[in-house]
Amino acid sequence: MKKLVVLSGAGISAESGISTFRDNGGLWDNYRIEDVATPEAWARNQELVLDFYNQRRKQAYEVKPNAAHYALADLEKHFDVTIITQNVDNLHEVAGSSKVLHLHGELFKSRSTKNPALVYKMDSWELKTGDLCEEGSQLRPHIVWFGEEVPMMEVAMDVTEQADIFLVIGTSLAVYPAAGLVHYVPAGRPIYLIDPAQPDIRLKPNMTFIQEKASTGMEILTNKYLLSEN
Repeated sequence: MKKLVVLSGAGISAESGISTFRDNGGLWDNYRIEDVATPEAWARNQELVLDFYNQRRKQAYEVKPNAAHYALADLEKHFDVTIITQNVDNLHEVAGSSKVLHLHGELFKSRSTKNPALVYKMDSWELKTGDLCEEGSQLRPHIVWFGEEVPMMEVAMDVTEQADIFLVIGTSLAVYPAAGLVHYVPAGRPIYLIDPAQPDIRLKPNMTFIQEKASTGMEILTNKYLLSEN
């Protein structure tokens, strides 16, 4: 069974109603990155940071996967699929994808501020001051903030190097280090790009660009290209 590696971005979640950061009308229009998504912000105003992610979590509880999420999950019938996602929501998992690697953390998990190895699943949308880990330190969102290392990046590189087929969906490849994963795809292996915006790289002969939103693009990709690859 061929290995299909998928890099997904905000565009796939946007179709489910998840607010994006970078588009017009996105979350950054109402918040400054420096105020809610950096270690310095956490040190300066813990309450604001907690509230920002509480509201994101509350919103994420109210949305459902869309056709693109389900299409990716369905491809596990034909391929060995691993999804590397820049998204912190759990829509891939809810749709049924079994192997999902979160580069930027997970919205529905918290972790210790003192011991990063202590990570907990959350049962509700709210994380409050005074919520402590088993060692007694405050819990923080399990999110990779700006200025922090991306701990799963090396794992993502290793997975990408094993790809028989690589798919980029819902991202124009403008966000690094995730965008750099396309350079780890073995030479000559087919790369498919699905996004309404032109990708932020020069297309090579092994790259096919489908300029569509995620759900429409997945339908085209599956019917016209992928099943013939298997």
